[in-house]
Amino acid sequence: MRSGGAGHLKHQFIDYGSVSEANSLAPGRDSRYARWGKALFDLGLGLMLLPVLLPVILVLCVLVAMDGGLPIFGHKRIGKDGREFRCWKIRTMVVDAQERLKKHLADNPEAAAEWQQNFKLENDPRITRIGRFLRKSSLDELPQLFNVFRGEMSFVGPRPVVRDELLRYGLHQQVYMSMRPGVTGLWQVSGRNDVAYDQRVSMDVQYAREVSLTEDVRIVAKTVSSVLSLTGK
Repeated sequence: MRSGGAGHLKHQFIDYGSVSEANSLAPGRDSRYARWGKALFDLGLGLMLLPVLLPVILVLCVLVAMDGGLPIFGHKRIGKDGREFRCWKIRTMVVDAQERLKKHLADNPEAAAEWQQNFKLENDPRITRIGRFLRKSSLDELPQLFNVFRGEMSFVGPRPVVRDELLRYGLHQQVYMSMRPGVTGLWQVSGRNDVAYDQRVSMDVQYAREVSLTEDVRIVAKTVSSVLSLTGK
């Protein structure tokens, strides 16, 4: 989920520069929690949240459907072991979002450079009015609960990326693909809106090294705080 930069978690982020180092950071080698405890954590938390979140998802879907188009969409992302899956979200953009993005980038060189750098835009012309609220509150990502139940995602992990974006991970692609992508993660609760992409990669690598129940609980708690403060984008 999206979150802002207030109250960063205290971590030192290290740039890992070799293939051998990157491969050695994959979780689950020595951690019983990473091997099987994390899946139990996801299942337990998911079952607790389902009765609360399902009605919210249904109401939001009705509101989004009122402006036309399907309320939920799935976008292909890269998951554990490089497998593709559909990451579900509540639609926050206009129906012709891809065409509108292409035209906007073609007409605005600065926006094109921003997109190339971060794969997102500060002022995105595709986002609807209700979509801005959903993104600000991260409520658009609630359907990823079902990705968690399907074993495609975890509550905590690296953000799911598209195949082209995975190239930005460089030598650390194997670290990314050694974990299930997360609904939230260390990057999202450590100044997400102000973090450069290479720093995001370092945070994902750092999380892979330190994955534990304590860390996951801390990140989930921090995410809840950030969502309530509406610091997403």
